[in-house]
Amino acid sequence: MSVDENHTRPPGTSDTTVEALGKLSEALEVIEDARGQLYNFHRKCGMADLALGDAVDLLRQAGHEELADRIDTDLVGRNILAGRWSFQVVEEYDDGYYAAFKEHERRAREELMDGRRHVFESEMKQDRRTHGRAGHEATPADVDG
Repeated sequence: MSVDENHTRPPGTSDTTVEALGKLSEALEVIEDARGQLYNFHRKCGMADLALGDAVDLLRQAGHEELADRIDTDLVGRNILAGRWSFQVVEEYDDGYYAAFKEHERRAREELMDGRRHVFESEMKQDRRTHGRAGHEATPADVDG
């Protein structure tokens, strides 16, 4: 059986420290998910603006110039927040909160876990898996090929 040194706690690391860094990792995963949703929001805003432009063109083709002009002037290319299109929201999030969060998580791992990631989850895997059973191997090296 292999030991995955990249996911093993350094000597002398307490259970509470491992648990704390596991929670920090969990929080980062939630932030990663939120970031993905923000990028999804960004894409949907762009798609909506392009579709809106198509709708304006079709309204003009159908002879509804005044309505098309109102929508074109007020909505096409409009900021989604004060002074910002969605790409600017994404950039501000990435450069601010997201970057700070990732840096704090990385530094905590460097200081307390020698940079090792997912130690809490690795220990949970060791506890929950059925040792010796196919499909429950500790590492890919333990899989009979």
